[in-house]
Amino acid sequence: MQSSILETLLQIVHVFVCLVLMFVVLLQQGRGGGMGAAFGGGAAAQVFGGRGAGNILTRATSICAAIFMLTSVSLAYLSSSGDRSLRAKAAAEEKRTRKESERGTARTKEEKPAAPKEETPPAGGATGASGAPGGPTDNAPATPASSSSSPQ
Repeated sequence: MQSSILETLLQIVHVFVCLVLMFVVLLQQGRGGGMGAAFGGGAAAQVFGGRGAGNILTRATSICAAIFMLTSVSLAYLSSSGDRSLRAKAAAEEKRTRKESERGTARTKEEKPAAPKEETPPAGGATGASGAPGGPTDNAPATPASSSSSPQ
């Protein structure tokens, strides 16, 4: 609850400072006069003196820029806190899954392996040249079966 209030407050300050920063930058008199001349740059020079307006606008720009950067970093940190909690949940889930899989492999190691199945000789009791069951019945090489029934 407090995090959302803080985040909302920071967003409001961030937008306000952004608008003020744009306004202050546009008021500054550049080489060509800029927007400062359009909004009464000459009147500001009379009120603050020849260089007074420049110093105040420069200070205001610096202060607004610093606040803007602080709010930007703060908002980025707050928005990444959701990522940190999500990563923590994912790590806990992975750890739990890993433990369950280790338990499963421990159970299979404790069980005795099944006895190997004995090979049964092919039907008809054919023995090969060596006398072993299932071997070739004659010493002639096997011929490949043709795909077509009629010769070409």
